[in-house]
Amino acid sequence: MTENLALNPLQIGIFLVLTLAIGALTWWRVSAMKKTTGADDESEYFLAGRSLGWILVAGSITLTNLSTDQLVGMNGNQMLLLAWWELAAVAGLVILAFVFLPIYYKNNCRTTTELLGQRYNDKNIRALIALLFLAGNVIVFLPVMLYTGSLFLKSMFGVDWPILAFAIPLALIGSAYAIFGGLRAVAVSDAISGVGVLGVAVLVVVLALKAIDFDLSGIPAERLTLIGDNDSPIPWHTLLTGMIFIQIFYWSTNQTITQRAMAAKSLKEAQKGVIAAAGIRLLIVPAIVVIPGIVAFKLFGDVGDAAYGQIVAAVLPPWLSGAFAAMIAAAVLTSFNSVLNSSTTLYVLDIHETYFDSTPNVGRMNMIITLVFVGSSIALVPIYQSAESIINLVQQLFGLLSMPILSAFIVGLVFRNVGAGAAMTGVLSGTALYAIFTFAWTPLHYIHLMLITLVCSISIALIFNRVVLGNREEFVGLPR
Repeated sequence: MTENLALNPLQIGIFLVLTLAIGALTWWRVSAMKKTTGADDESEYFLAGRSLGWILVAGSITLTNLSTDQLVGMNGNQMLLLAWWELAAVAGLVILAFVFLPIYYKNNCRTTTELLGQRYNDKNIRALIALLFLAGNVIVFLPVMLYTGSLFLKSMFGVDWPILAFAIPLALIGSAYAIFGGLRAVAVSDAISGVGVLGVAVLVVVLALKAIDFDLSGIPAERLTLIGDNDSPIPWHTLLTGMIFIQIFYWSTNQTITQRAMAAKSLKEAQKGVIAAAGIRLLIVPAIVVIPGIVAFKLFGDVGDAAYGQIVAAVLPPWLSGAFAAMIAAAVLTSFNSVLNSSTTLYVLDIHETYFDSTPNVGRMNMIITLVFVGSSIALVPIYQSAESIINLVQQLFGLLSMPILSAFIVGLVFRNVGAGAAMTGVLSGTALYAIFTFAWTPLHYIHLMLITLVCSISIALIFNRVVLGNREEFVGLPR
């Protein structure tokens, strides 16, 4: 690659104009919406005044999840098999809509962890789970979003600049949304950029297939199958064990996702938005996260996470690739902002207000915490450059938190008379167990190990509750 000679002025110009236009349109729309809500600062920053319609809920959930970690990471595997993450996500969204959302709305929750505080009648478990979520967001999701977004822009523009040359501007611009606009700005920018991202991503699929005359011959069979063998990223039998629980955790208990649905005008409006997001994920997303990578394998070989940027640069004309880069940048920004906003929400509501100051200056706290998280995420970006597969690494690392956290929700929701100390013991034991599985002894595929971790976390919580706390748990099933 060359440095400046590869830059196309038309491509860059369209990228800058559309990026500024999305920001301006978002700011205008958010300003107009704020005038009609009269919400207090806390509700406005963290729940958009609880005024989002189903279209904004669907758009925000879709774009919060669909960013470069999916487009770059999944296409980087260059095989059809990765579509299972998106197909299984449909089940996770349906469970969110009809199982968890009614519970959150019935209990008037602002965070998913607030439900735990209510079920266990204990503030400490709420704070512990919030801290674990924050660790995952700051250590994994935020830097990965910056890294994959930067890698995409670097590959598409064809420049040999350091990753941080892209990551730092993305982080600083993105933090402005979270600081000045809160969740409403994130949701609106999601909806605006979502139409462009999905539209051009589908076009990339069509043009990529056209570039090889819709002929997939010559591509190894293992890259075109949905039935993974034992050495593949998703062996077929993992679909029967840990996969569904990964989806339940991510879509139903993860604050970054559920916060959009909690900000809806009503439970019914939230459910409509979640089901619409599930429809988008079923009909559109699987194709756009695997087919370009497969085509890139035929055209460029095994290029890993650079595949998506290279295929976009190859099949789109400069003016359209510039437009798509702007949409992708917007998707990175909104996903990054979403995690920032949910992280600030967790810190302020679950930790700061509980232990330090019950009536903080929300705007000031939002700015301080956002900047701290942004600085940390930028510092961690270079660590992810050596990852063989970014999407698989993310899933493995977040396994340290996901199943232990899910165990606290399951125990709290389906059992009665379980102490918070028992649930926290189960969570921490599960984290330690999965750390052993990840870094010391890996007897099975990590998705199988997630189910084992979940079962062990629940079992340890119930045993500790009976043996140490002297409580006898009662199975009651999910609350209605």
